Amino acid sequence: MSARAYEAVIGIEIHAQLLTNTKMFCGCALSFGDEPNVHTCPVCLAHPGALPVTNAEAVRLAIIAGHALGCEIPERSTFHRKNYFYPDLPKAYQISQFDEPICGPGRFRYLTEGGEKELGITRAHLEEDAAKLIHVGGDGRRAGAEQSIVDFNRGGTPLLEIVTEPELSDAADAAAFLRQLRLTLVQLGITDGNMEQGSMRADANISIRPAGSTGLGTKTELKNMNSFTFIERGIQAEIARQTAILEAGGTITQETLHYDPVTGEIHSLRSKEEAHDYRYFPEPDLVSVAPDRAWVEELRASLPESPVDRRRRWVADSGLSFEDAEVLAETRELGDYFERVAAVAPAKSAANWVRGELRAQLRERGQEPWESNVTPAALGEIIAMAEAREVSMPNAKAVLAELIANGGDPRAIVEAKGLGAISDEGELEALVDRLIADNPAQVQQLRDGKDKVIGFFVGQAMKATQGRADPGRVGELLRERVRE
Repeated sequence: MSARAYEAVIGIEIHAQLLTNTKMFCGCALSFGDEPNVHTCPVCLAHPGALPVTNAEAVRLAIIAGHALGCEIPERSTFHRKNYFYPDLPKAYQISQFDEPICGPGRFRYLTEGGEKELGITRAHLEEDAAKLIHVGGDGRRAGAEQSIVDFNRGGTPLLEIVTEPELSDAADAAAFLRQLRLTLVQLGITDGNMEQGSMRADANISIRPAGSTGLGTKTELKNMNSFTFIERGIQAEIARQTAILEAGGTITQETLHYDPVTGEIHSLRSKEEAHDYRYFPEPDLVSVAPDRAWVEELRASLPESPVDRRRRWVADSGLSFEDAEVLAETRELGDYFERVAAVAPAKSAANWVRGELRAQLRERGQEPWESNVTPAALGEIIAMAEAREVSMPNAKAVLAELIANGGDPRAIVEAKGLGAISDEGELEALVDRLIADNPAQVQQLRDGKDKVIGFFVGQAMKATQGRADPGRVGELLRERVRE
């Protein structure tokens, strides 16, 4: 059977650390990068008799996330003890949620270059994060380490675990979904989404089956990939690995895997022959969460336009490309800035300038558009002058540079620096005639069909006029004169 006879079945599990000030069940401060074990207390260290208290802000953020995911918000949810032993879990159980999560089933819509798609959300539930294991020696992984140290600063951090339905079949779609899910959660202030620091982590459950069939094959789990690029590559590599095994007559082993982004190889972490029996039972020290329904509805009504909805609107109503919309939706601040420019200039031109020349010039200063001296109205004015050919494109960029450095009014800068385009057609015609007379070899190349030589003439014209000539009009006049 060929590789084309198989199709993938992919489900994603996402762990997002919530942006609260304190831990899920105690008052310890959250931190990243502090000295080990300085943010701990009897609750998060599991001292006998210490009782947990639910973080109300974590509940609020989870409900907001549930609304954004299109989830049902049940009238009641409960915490459970998930029992297992590991050095990073001092209680020998994790406080999590089981059959009554804070967010029930939902559907999340996301955009791809091939169009809009949606993915089922099985559930989203609250839980506490485990402590951090630091493996000393070797390559920083457990295997080959000289010793392992437990840092309990992270232990008890509020987590929202989001579990999708196994409905994905393509690695690129999985990455697109995760990018837009992350944008949504970050822009709602639910998580900072920093995958390198581990505040957002994603696992992929992957199996393959004969194309067109409805059964599920044996799944493997790719753990803790910390970039969308690695997630996409890891899923592709695992699909290829499983396909090769089945085509060779072998069988897939249920196991947990690691994708090495350097070598592109898949390594087994541990066998997972069957599901763990975590012996869930209700947490006796915590009451159920029963949020007021009016409050739940108030949170839903207060949601701003999502990054996905915003991108959809830009593509449908403003004619932006998928790529333009994707870049401009990176942050709410950038999207807001673009929209204010697009209110006074054509949307496509506004997108080109904001994501192109403006960000390129600001990058040298380490600034973002909304932090700069360039107001949206001023950038819109530059765009209007350039499109009306009142200023050449090189000089429009020079005006932008002046605005970035000192602020001001674009038209006043053009006037003060003499950057306005040459409006006298006769002056341009005389300039082109001089260029033709002074460069007979290049004129012959143009007559011979070597159109690229136009760039030479335009460069000479811009140099002679200090950037005030309209490059497009110079090219038009040159072709007219040569044809004569």
